[in-house]
Amino acid sequence: MKDPSFSVGVEEEYLLVDRSTRKLASSPPKELFSACESALEGRVSPEFLQCQIEVGTPVCLTFSEVRAELAYFRKTVAREAAAHDFAPIAASTHPFAEWTDQPHTDKERYNQIARTMQVVARRMLICGMHVHVGIEDEELRVDLFNQLAYFLPHLLALSTSSPFWRGRNTGLKSYRLAVFNEMPRTGLPPRFESHHEYRHIVDILSSAGVLEDATKIWWDLRPSDRFPTLELRVTDVCPRLDDAVAIAALYRCLCRMLYRLRRANQSWRPYSRFLLAENRWQAQRYGTEASLIDFGRNETAPFVNLVEELIELVRPDAVFFGCEAEVEHIRTIALEGTSADKQLQIAGDIPDDGLIAPDKLDRIVDHLIAETLADL
Repeated sequence: MKDPSFSVGVEEEYLLVDRSTRKLASSPPKELFSACESALEGRVSPEFLQCQIEVGTPVCLTFSEVRAELAYFRKTVAREAAAHDFAPIAASTHPFAEWTDQPHTDKERYNQIARTMQVVARRMLICGMHVHVGIEDEELRVDLFNQLAYFLPHLLALSTSSPFWRGRNTGLKSYRLAVFNEMPRTGLPPRFESHHEYRHIVDILSSAGVLEDATKIWWDLRPSDRFPTLELRVTDVCPRLDDAVAIAALYRCLCRMLYRLRRANQSWRPYSRFLLAENRWQAQRYGTEASLIDFGRNETAPFVNLVEELIELVRPDAVFFGCEAEVEHIRTIALEGTSADKQLQIAGDIPDDGLIAPDKLDRIVDHLIAETLADL
């Protein structure tokens, strides 16, 4: 089997906020998106809600390329938004926005989603980060897809940036997943014995008229229907660029680590999706403060300890890709906390009803604006 390219591409979704009120820019002017589209040469697209904007890197082979592209996207969107007194935030939820106030983008794909999904879709006031890794062989893609499910809770825990919803503390580090889980065909993916079985399932749903194509399958991880890649989708979008690049690097290295096992006629031990779902919940609830279950030992382990194991596990792959520093950064995330932890620190003491004072909510938005543009 020819080695995969392990090329990498990252998509990020941003929320646009009004700098004066800190509220979402519910209906930003068309000139803003046109200016972004012109400056970014087709690497930007509208999202489901008008207050959102999505960017995507070209195919990259190094993380210096990934970092440069994402930094350029953030700076460019920020520059064009500033002309209208707006700013982007790379966070998965806005601290106090009301989803009922947000119109969706007038585009046929989104109009159809709104008609079909109704209020479930209209509540999708959330943003995510998607990472593509090039796995050209279809059977290998499905084989690695099956094994990577084990690591989805770890990747989620490192990314959490959505602790608040409608002005309240949700008690979750990633409330985004709670919102997204209301959509069909989301969550942990099932296992497939082959690429043929996967395509057969997609074809059944397509033939039945339930979906047009596999782009409307929104699992935490999926074989992309547009590219020869495995697409990571479980992660929140990260305000800090260093965090985003580190997570993308870890995911790419995990793909290669599993491929190395396959070449040695080995594989990662499969576990019940029921068990994996428990770790996913722990990561969603507690982020890097979680203790995840070690299924081999039947006991929990602090996430910070598991991070050390992950770094050692993929060290040969990090060396191969020249991204040792990026992978090592996940230790910093585990020790210092994610964006969700920093937002909670700004909120301070929160009353039992979870309602946060307006001045603190404004400070959180200001913090997210600054974090999104830091160190670019």
